[in-house]
Amino acid sequence: MKAIMIIYNQAHTERVEYLMDKLGIKGYSLWENVQGRGSNTGVPHLGTHAWPEINKSVITIVEDDLVDDVLDKVKKIDAINNDVGIRAFVWDVLKSV
Repeated sequence: MKAIMIIYNQAHTERVEYLMDKLGIKGYSLWENVQGRGSNTGVPHLGTHAWPEINKSVITIVEDDLVDDVLDKVKKIDAINNDVGIRAFVWDVLKSV
């Protein structure tokens, strides 16, 4: 199993929700009002007057064979408007209870 964390500008909320529904991903945890800045070209998303944009983050645990589908959909969302920002990160899940 794999953990996938998707961090995205809140403008992508509907697209990320659709991605989860389309791929049949039912279990996840969501964080709202996530602040940060992309490592390469990202501008700060701090929810302030100077930097008003804000992010969300979702983490889900999926079977290994679903990872490429999720990453492909994230890549397509990013291609719609790469200035808005969305990234996905994958970790191995060694154990769970």
